[in-house]
Amino acid sequence: MSLIEVENLGVQFQTPDGDVTAVNGISFTLERGQTLGIVGESGSGKSQTVLAMMGLLATNGRASGQARFNGQDLLSLQPKILNTIRGNRVAMIFQDPMTSLNPYLTVERQMTEVLEFHKGMTRQQARLRAVQALDAVKIPEAAKRVMQYPHEFSGGMRQRVMIAMALLCEPDVLIADEPTTALDVTVQAQIIALMRDLQRDHGTAIVLITHDLGVVAGLCDEVIVLYGGRIMEHASADAIFYHPTHPYTVGLLGAIPRLEQGEQALVTIPGAPPNMARLPPGCPFSERCTLVEPRCISEPPALVAVPDRSDGLRACHKSVAEVMRHAQGGSA
Repeated sequence: MSLIEVENLGVQFQTPDGDVTAVNGISFTLERGQTLGIVGESGSGKSQTVLAMMGLLATNGRASGQARFNGQDLLSLQPKILNTIRGNRVAMIFQDPMTSLNPYLTVERQMTEVLEFHKGMTRQQARLRAVQALDAVKIPEAAKRVMQYPHEFSGGMRQRVMIAMALLCEPDVLIADEPTTALDVTVQAQIIALMRDLQRDHGTAIVLITHDLGVVAGLCDEVIVLYGGRIMEHASADAIFYHPTHPYTVGLLGAIPRLEQGEQALVTIPGAPPNMARLPPGCPFSERCTLVEPRCISEPPALVAVPDRSDGLRACHKSVAEVMRHAQGGSA
């Protein structure tokens, strides 16, 4: 049994204009010590996937399917039972630490209440553990800084505080939603190295939500590429970067700026992401794909194994050979 087993996960939101499907039929597994990256453009369903797993959808949202942690379906648990898992065995680093940390409470109080609730520690025991956690994420003078408020920390230091808080209870699974957003490249590299070290030391499984493929290359074992709430491609990180089989994946990789480009214009994917309230009836990428054919517009492709490969899934009507030829000849 895998540590995390997500099967046919769906997320729908009730709106005045009708139901909107943000996530459609996502399935994956996660083993201990493994890192899974979920990538895609804004609005592709990355964050809603993990928020559904954590029971943190907005009030107008509902989840379907299954998301099992150690055999327990998180989607069907009562809130009281889910609270004993959330923040304890499964922890999450949110995208913006300034909106996730309480500005009215010191870092010490926000960290100690986690340990008092989940581990039954005294305030003094919890404070000592909090200082040790801040030390572990390389915050200088942790014993002094733990008594400060979030606004007294820089953006990079606040992100380190969030990581320290998530790891207080030594969770089995860490979900990181855009952990390096709005950080400069030096701090990004430090955060990536920190997460890699912590995973090595604790054997924590990581789900990394990001649109930054550089971060994916530095951390992930497997990658899921999402578009329009559906999986376009799922394979090992090496396969995604060196042998992509879906036009959308090819387009994402082609849009990465490279030093050798010189003054050449950046390669872009034409068009704009789909309106999730009015998705096309076929492949969600059909309106932007330069390999589109009539079948793509009317019939959604099934997610199937990549031929002649030991791992990998793709959802595309075009053959792998056609996509590869097109990738070699230009952008998607």
